[in-house]
Amino acid sequence: MNDEQDPKENPWMKSMLIWAGVIVALLLTVSMFGAGATAEQGSAMSYSSFRDKVAEGSVKSVAIAPDQISGELTNGDRFTTTPVGNDTGLVKLLDDNGVDYSGQAEETPSIWQYLLIQSLPFILILGIAFFVLRQMQKGSGSGAMGFGKSKAKMLTEKQGKVTFEDVAGIDEAREELEEIVEFLKNPGRFAKLGGQIPKGALLVGSPGTGKTLLARAIAGEAGVPFFTISGSDFVEMFVGVGASRVRDMFEQAKKNAPCIVFIDEIDAVGRHRGAGLGNGNDEREQTLNQLLVEMDGFEANEGIIIIAATNRPDVLDPALLRPGRFDRQVVVPRPDIEGREKILEVHMKKVPIAPDVNARTIARGTPGFSGADLANLVNEAALMAARRGKRMVAMDEFEAAKDKVMMGTERKSMVMTEDEKKMTAYHEAGHALVAVHEPASDPIHKATIIPRGRALGMVMRLPERDNYSYHRDKMHANMAVSMGGRVAEEIIFGYDKVSSGASGDIQYATKLARDMVTQWGMSDKMGPLQYEEEQGETFLGYSQAQRVHMSDETAKLIDKEIRGLVDAGYDRAKDVLTTHEKQLHLLANALLEYETLSGDEIDELIETGKFERPDGDVIKPSEVPSVGTSIPKAGKKRKGPFGGGDPKPQGI
Repeated sequence: MNDEQDPKENPWMKSMLIWAGVIVALLLTVSMFGAGATAEQGSAMSYSSFRDKVAEGSVKSVAIAPDQISGELTNGDRFTTTPVGNDTGLVKLLDDNGVDYSGQAEETPSIWQYLLIQSLPFILILGIAFFVLRQMQKGSGSGAMGFGKSKAKMLTEKQGKVTFEDVAGIDEAREELEEIVEFLKNPGRFAKLGGQIPKGALLVGSPGTGKTLLARAIAGEAGVPFFTISGSDFVEMFVGVGASRVRDMFEQAKKNAPCIVFIDEIDAVGRHRGAGLGNGNDEREQTLNQLLVEMDGFEANEGIIIIAATNRPDVLDPALLRPGRFDRQVVVPRPDIEGREKILEVHMKKVPIAPDVNARTIARGTPGFSGADLANLVNEAALMAARRGKRMVAMDEFEAAKDKVMMGTERKSMVMTEDEKKMTAYHEAGHALVAVHEPASDPIHKATIIPRGRALGMVMRLPERDNYSYHRDKMHANMAVSMGGRVAEEIIFGYDKVSSGASGDIQYATKLARDMVTQWGMSDKMGPLQYEEEQGETFLGYSQAQRVHMSDETAKLIDKEIRGLVDAGYDRAKDVLTTHEKQLHLLANALLEYETLSGDEIDELIETGKFERPDGDVIKPSEVPSVGTSIPKAGKKRKGPFGGGDPKPQGI
């Protein structure tokens, strides 16, 4: 396409030409009235000086008007002066000094000048009105008085063409949308069997899963006009503006049919009617009503396909979700391991990759990552390689970027005492040792005592494959692993030296035990019944659970079962760590010395008592506490303040 545009087709050029014409006309008018007078007038002179000049014989000629006298001096200079009173002796003075004088009648403008002067204000008002009307008639709605116009933008190839080749990891969603593109390209193939093009498709998925990317791929593949708009662009503070914008958007779409209209974050305008306080926002509900009518009302909109995206389908109005408006609800899930590998390969094409990078390994170590998370991971690895002065992005950068994304940035400036490091090392060693000896636990990927984010240390376990459901034995194993850090502190440092570092572990174990009892039916005494239900709304990112109606006896029994499950995990962790206390010292000393150990190094250390570092050094840590440290022996467990020997809860 030629980049040069005809001024007639360019609205900005047309506006500039109009204003340039107005300015030129004003300048010509001013010059027409002022040019003649400016040319004839000379320097101003007082009336007394004028009489003195006449008496001296320095005045050659004058022209006398009722309110002004102008003339020429003998040296050729022009002058003007204003007479004072009725000077009857002026004519005699001029005669005595031989000055040539004449009378001058008052100038009257011509009929054309008079009409121009009188009509100039009206012309200016008409010009301003014409400009405002032109702005109101603009289809973009960006001009003055254009708040009733749609803000939908037509997507062009200049903004970065995306095709289905750039979409990976969500094959099922991609196939459903490819069918819509195929219908637009070859409608006759489907019309032979009576098939009709879907009127709308709703993309549903978590943030970052690729809903907007899919829409851009449709725009790149369809070959028809593609309008994009956000749900929040419809609603304004003025009542009726949103409905007007919906009407204008569909009018634009009809002129360009067949076409696709993409509404991002449709939940901003499509929320359930009557769900808010005071029966909701009237402006938003009017906008939704107009959208419902335009999508499938009395007047059909042939050739217009509506594609919308949201991560909150539960709040959408049922009338918006019915067939005829959104015929298809396409779920865009978080990718599995195969999908993550394909997504990583797509993003890795944009950066120079070292030979040791294995996309499958990275995909296995990033369960639950969305497409946006994986793109961010590749970008972080590239930035890290650039900071290190490397020419290619190696596996080390990907591992460091993954740790940064999953666990947070290393807090290198944080100063920890030797006792705090020791406490953290034994805490993380307790988690790792219980995970190794629990068959149902996921394998360990890495253990570290380097502070990251809000944690002083961390043991990261990664599943060998994506899990879509969890079994009872794995839940009990996870409960024991979560209690491993607290039990290790108590065994090594004593009851009175247990820290608050296990607060997150206790919270996780309590939540897991509560779900097992109240929602998953994994308590023999409570049976397979649901005692709590998740609420649809979330607060600060956490869904709220609410107990169903139950008796006080049932609530007490539920609390007792939850306590029993957590205590069972505590006992399993204590049994493992007391049986393998030498391995606990071995692993803690290795963490104190090297701060970070991989899962393979931990397995090798526990099995053989030594492990080999990547640099080839064979390390054999001591099986006893480090020399020079003051680790107190496990003291006798005293009774807690709650009686019965129960320890005081920490960090709940």
